[in-house]
Amino acid sequence: MMVRSGGRKLSFDILNTATFEDNDSTKRPMHRSKSDPPALEANAATSDSKRNRRKKRNKSSRKNAGSECLEDIIEDQCETSHVCNGSVSKNVVYEEMSAVPEEKSVVSVEFCQLHGGELRQRSVNAREENVNANEDENGNGNENEKFSGDRKEVDGVVKDKRSRKLEREESLDWRRVVMAKDPNYFLSIEKSPLKYFVEEMNCGNSLRTTSTLANEEDRERVYDTIFRLPWRCELLISVGYFVCFDSFLSIVTIMPIRLIMVAWRNLNARHFIRPSAAELCDFGCFVALACGVFLLEQTDISLIYHIIRGQGTIKLYVVYNVLEIFDKMCQSLGGDVLHTLFNSAEGLANCDQENTNYWLWRFISDGALAVISSIIHSFILLAEAITLSTCVVAHNNTLLALLVSNNFAEIKSSVFKRFSKDNVQVMVYSDSVERFHISSFILFVFAQYTVEAEYPWFEKFLFNASMVYICEIMIDTIKHSFIAKFNDIKPIVFSEFLEDLCRQRLKLEEENEKKKLTFVPLAPACVIIRVLSPVYAAHLPQGPFVWKLFCIFFLSAITFLMLTTLKVMVGMGLQKHATWYLERSQKRKLHCD
Repeated sequence: MMVRSGGRKLSFDILNTATFEDNDSTKRPMHRSKSDPPALEANAATSDSKRNRRKKRNKSSRKNAGSECLEDIIEDQCETSHVCNGSVSKNVVYEEMSAVPEEKSVVSVEFCQLHGGELRQRSVNAREENVNANEDENGNGNENEKFSGDRKEVDGVVKDKRSRKLEREESLDWRRVVMAKDPNYFLSIEKSPLKYFVEEMNCGNSLRTTSTLANEEDRERVYDTIFRLPWRCELLISVGYFVCFDSFLSIVTIMPIRLIMVAWRNLNARHFIRPSAAELCDFGCFVALACGVFLLEQTDISLIYHIIRGQGTIKLYVVYNVLEIFDKMCQSLGGDVLHTLFNSAEGLANCDQENTNYWLWRFISDGALAVISSIIHSFILLAEAITLSTCVVAHNNTLLALLVSNNFAEIKSSVFKRFSKDNVQVMVYSDSVERFHISSFILFVFAQYTVEAEYPWFEKFLFNASMVYICEIMIDTIKHSFIAKFNDIKPIVFSEFLEDLCRQRLKLEEENEKKKLTFVPLAPACVIIRVLSPVYAAHLPQGPFVWKLFCIFFLSAITFLMLTTLKVMVGMGLQKHATWYLERSQKRKLHCD
């Protein structure tokens, strides 16, 4: 390894010119290996002469002579190999620089010589000191003493640095860290495939890496989701359905009787008697019902049927989903409008004579708004019933596609969301209202079959109606079970919802009005009356007008009597069930306390 271009020197040049301190404080040159190339000695002499000339030219820069030499030290690994008499000798030089106080540097050089299959390693520590500008030739003894003290300091710094480096390397050695935590870690990795397979067979649960053992709470949650919660949820929805049915029967039986009684009282008194708030509410509902039935009677159902059936771009299940969304919005808005109408009726019934005009105009405006909302809702329900009838009558799998798309879209939109207990209660009540609407649609399909079918249809109708109800019950059960599971709602909560519904049925005081079941039966009543009127008209006997009128009156009376009987049965049944359930809940709470 010769002198590099640019005047740079090798490590041997610097080490030859450096002064070493032994125990006897004498200078000793560094001995070379026999395998070193002869050309290096010439390089050492040349570097000595150049260094002396440089010190004579510029004495002021001799303070930085050591640093300049150290900058010339080769940082990378230098390898010099040559062939001599068939043997290969190789010198590898490693250099390490470390900053030392008082601008001194230490160079650590390792020689690894490979000769004749033997590996020899030597370490040499060299230092190059700074020489003062006013130093004379007779100060070599003092200089050596100074260097001996500095060398001890330098050796301590080097040892410090090497110890820190070793600590850093040990901290980065991940194998040593892992072995310290688990001594058997690498033993388990380095096993043979057969030993690994045998150990996997004998180590226990096959799914231990992806599942954990459940506690009693997890087991209770599983049984709540599968067994306890579904029947409580279905019981609550069924009771809510009968509450809606009772409200519908009240609007078609109790309300007409009360209006007839009010009219009879005014006729007997021969002057106008100021009505009460309940009578005003009944009058407003009757006007909305009459307007809705009149406008629906003017509607051609067959035309709407063919328009919906002939849709090629929009599928039937898409139309049904859109109509169902508008149905829910109108149901919510209709309830608020009806509440405002009842508030105005209460104010009109109890106002002073001076404020009568104000409350009268307010009642009229709220009544008009209730009529408009009821008519819009009635048309939406009629279109929804016609869509379902189209799917039932179709000979392909349109009804199945409708049920699958509608029900699973409902699951997707609600199951994986966060709900509070109040929101779940509102959702259960909404499912009760939806089930009553589906019953009115099934009644519409039955009426259409009765009037227009010319082939045996009852078995097909019964099968389709059963499939619709079964799918609705299954979807509601699955939906509420998993909503309760994901939101950590216990089955006892649904029992509390049923208690609230029973209190509402018994007209007990309720602190939170938002927990009540809100159902406006005006629009379903309009649709059912519109659907059943052609059935009665088709079964009227032929004859004079008076005979037809008598038959209409007779059929209406029979129907009214049947509905009134049904109203009494359903109402009394709900009242007895609500009373029994509340008493049972109170006894259970006392027993638990």
